[in-house]
Amino acid sequence: MKPLFDHLSAQVSKMTTRTYSTSFSLGIYFLNNRLHNSIYSIYGFVRIADEIVDSFEGYDKQSLLQKFRQETNEAIVNRISVNPILNAFQDTVHRYNIKPELIESFFCSMEMDLEKVEYTPEKYRQYILGSAEVVGLMCLQVFTGGDIKMYDELKLYAMKLGAAFQKVNFLRDMKDDYQVLGRSYFPEVDMTAFSGTQKKQIEKEIEQDFKIALTGIKKLPASSRGGVYLAYVYYRSLFNKIKKMPPQKIFTERIRINNGKKIGILLNSMLQYKMHWI
Repeated sequence: MKPLFDHLSAQVSKMTTRTYSTSFSLGIYFLNNRLHNSIYSIYGFVRIADEIVDSFEGYDKQSLLQKFRQETNEAIVNRISVNPILNAFQDTVHRYNIKPELIESFFCSMEMDLEKVEYTPEKYRQYILGSAEVVGLMCLQVFTGGDIKMYDELKLYAMKLGAAFQKVNFLRDMKDDYQVLGRSYFPEVDMTAFSGTQKKQIEKEIEQDFKIALTGIKKLPASSRGGVYLAYVYYRSLFNKIKKMPPQKIFTERIRINNGKKIGILLNSMLQYKMHWI
């Protein structure tokens, strides 16, 4: 029976999320239960595409991404896929009316990762939009549950939160992105002479994104506010750690928050939420 396969599909998306991201798994845990499977399905979908362009060395990444894109479209049209990740994702797309242009924009950014791109400010904005902001909008469609007015009101904030997360990821992963994958996302920044001044300018941009995003988090429905706030606090903590590091140290290690600190962040953010401090 298909309900059994649908259950399996949801579990595969959940397992994918937990395997790849402790922080997002914790955030999802503190969403209302009825939102869990849909957010897991979005993360699972995004994660697989990201793995194709980032990790599948020695394989034809372009062909694999093209096939995944085609299978995604077919899953949405047919309302089913034998790929559990896509079967779960298509259900969320239909359940919450996720707009096709969000999915197309996401794939356009993933395609940019297949080649070495010299990022101009325009291309940088395009990449951020497709790789992060539209993912925030997909999640927002789930959080607002079809309330078009609320979605439109919170749209900017969701995009800013996605952008902040992605830019923090760029700083966190700068070593591997530049040295292993040959990527440099920040426009007009010479990675061979990355300076404190350049780092501070990027950090200023991220600070502004976080500031705007927090305003929107406070306006989310109670069913999603706590989980999103937890993800926000985690990324703020990671960002604060990065800010304390000299620019060249970013090229020698991947910055992390250890599990003990993550638990502390979890407890503190949940206390703030329960005490209605946000």
